[in-house]
Amino acid sequence: MLMIDKKIEILAPAGSYNSLRAAVSAGADAVYLGGTRFGARAFAQNFNEEEMLSAIDYAHIHGRRVYLTVNTLLKNAELDELYGYLYPFYREGLDGVIVQDLGAAERIREWYPRMELHASTQMTITHTAGAELLKERGFVRVVPARELSLSEIRSMKRQTGLEMECFVHGALCYCYSGQCLLSSMIGGRSGNRGQCAQPCRLPYSVSGKQPADLMSLKDLCTIDLLPQLIEAGVDSFKIEGRMKQPEYVYTVTEVYRRYADRYLSGEGSFHVDEEDRNKLLSVYRRRGYTDGYYHRHNGKEMISFGRMDGGEEPPQETVYKTQEKIRGKLTLSPGEPAKLVMECGKVRCECEGGVPEPAKRQPLTAGRIREQMEKTGNTEYVFEQLEVEVEGELFLPMQALNELRRRGIWQLTEEILNSYRREIAKNRPQGGHPAKETEEPPRRLRLAALVQDTALLPCLGNDQKISRIYVESEIAFTKNMIKYMKKEKKKQEYFLAMPYIFREPTQRQYEEYYPLLEQMFDGVLVRNLESICWLREHGYQKPVRTDSNVYCFNRYSKAVIRELGMEGFTAPVELNRGELKDLGLHTASLVVYGHQPVMVSANCIRKTTNGCSRRNGWMWIKDRYQKKFAVKNCCDYCYNVVYNTSFLYLADLAEEICGLKPQEIRMDFTTETPEEAGKIAGLYRDAFLLGMPTRIPENGFTRGHYKRGVK
Repeated sequence: MLMIDKKIEILAPAGSYNSLRAAVSAGADAVYLGGTRFGARAFAQNFNEEEMLSAIDYAHIHGRRVYLTVNTLLKNAELDELYGYLYPFYREGLDGVIVQDLGAAERIREWYPRMELHASTQMTITHTAGAELLKERGFVRVVPARELSLSEIRSMKRQTGLEMECFVHGALCYCYSGQCLLSSMIGGRSGNRGQCAQPCRLPYSVSGKQPADLMSLKDLCTIDLLPQLIEAGVDSFKIEGRMKQPEYVYTVTEVYRRYADRYLSGEGSFHVDEEDRNKLLSVYRRRGYTDGYYHRHNGKEMISFGRMDGGEEPPQETVYKTQEKIRGKLTLSPGEPAKLVMECGKVRCECEGGVPEPAKRQPLTAGRIREQMEKTGNTEYVFEQLEVEVEGELFLPMQALNELRRRGIWQLTEEILNSYRREIAKNRPQGGHPAKETEEPPRRLRLAALVQDTALLPCLGNDQKISRIYVESEIAFTKNMIKYMKKEKKKQEYFLAMPYIFREPTQRQYEEYYPLLEQMFDGVLVRNLESICWLREHGYQKPVRTDSNVYCFNRYSKAVIRELGMEGFTAPVELNRGELKDLGLHTASLVVYGHQPVMVSANCIRKTTNGCSRRNGWMWIKDRYQKKFAVKNCCDYCYNVVYNTSFLYLADLAEEICGLKPQEIRMDFTTETPEEAGKIAGLYRDAFLLGMPTRIPENGFTRGHYKRGVK
């Protein structure tokens, strides 16, 4: 086995200061942690400003890197506060930020150009094209979706050259990260805002069967796949666990560090000792373990249908300590200040102390001086080598030696930290601030509908008040759809609603579909960055707009969407009416009806419970309150979409919504019959276009976040 000339970063979670110490002690190259704001673990201990600055310094003293999570979606007012929040950390030498929000990324790149931008897994990057787009916008690292295979990661690395950071151990989400609104919609705690309540870990039932944890994935453990991950081009091994104990952080980090080093050094064939494997698996017992998606698309074996007995191991009170080895030389000469030279790695400093006096009785020996100077105690350093030169018989009080040692350590620390610190103005630079929209609102509000069944097309397609119909991807190129489009004289625009996830197999399908796409449709609705890039690569000239899961939470992200050539965007479903007004909706679609998608998952509930049918279709699951969630099996693209149990209803608020001046309001139809869809379309047409009053349904509906929003 040959030595591999590659450096692998072991990236550990730091949910507390002791976890940070544990990670460093165990050999982590870098840690990721959250501050008091904008992080996707709002309920972790997290670090206040003083603690964060101390953590950055601690890591840098030990030659490690620090990445700050800024991986929530930010509202307008919050983005205005982001500069001041990051300012002290950037100045102190923060190495990188992990970002989900495109608008936040643009501002951070502009304000703090010497700090690395890392694309959070919340961005749901699933293809080389999406990664390439982020590279164009200043990102140096991507944390791709956890659902990708090794071959997809290898391709992304080879074609973009970006750093690849992949999860290797810890909890797995059932949903593609960033595509989950389940906690948000049913409980008001948004995963996109760091407050997920994990309702996917609760029991659900299918077709009268006993409830089980159908959407609770086992925890990830990839220690046996380590060589394959390295050879696929993974640069950083990310360990999940900012909510876990320091003992977990230490154990997992130490094992992955040791085996990565062993493999890279070429020490024989790669083999994981059973003792080490048991150590990994026993430090946290809750759901069992899986090696994840690297060699599978999904599977029943990944699901933890019930929690294991025993729960977590009880935490221990271990205080972790790491000391850097330093070299020194102390010179004592008659009539001259004591001179101390200290070195740590490539950093060197010199300092002076008291003037030694001629010894009257017992002169200081080199050994006695060395013994006193090596008492570094609780500092971050330990002398590896200390040379002492004493010219003649001299005396210097122990207190003076102690003071010289303290001064030397302080000065050495400052020299180390100054190599990381940056000078920057405290006031935010002017410019680059997108103003509120000043363009004229649309003269006529557009009414649109999204359909997932061709049976709905005759009734909706003949309604001349519906200006645009979005056709869901699973039915877009079926024989019935092609026949309908050829036969009917179109009275509206027809837009293709492309897949939620656009991975390599889906792209290959769409290469074949592209001629039909151009011929049949007047435009496209996209749900991911990969689709935007794919259309751009094909020179697509018709209108393209983004759906609500390409998040435009603020004016800055709207500006990015415009720069990418989009006709407009769909308003995010987690903003309330005041926030929507502040965002500006003159180029926006606003969804006002429908069962909203709350999860997009690579795993398949039908396959888990009844076996794979390989056919698109619907099924239903029930929660512990017997509420039913529709689940769509999108077998064409091999993902599930779970829809909210209650339907969004805003028709009775038509006057208020029109005051927000959206470009378009959209009704999303899922499992409605043609008769139901026709009735709903008529109701919304009367309410929004004719100003007729409507009644509120008796039950089964929700206002979504239109009134309440998310914290």
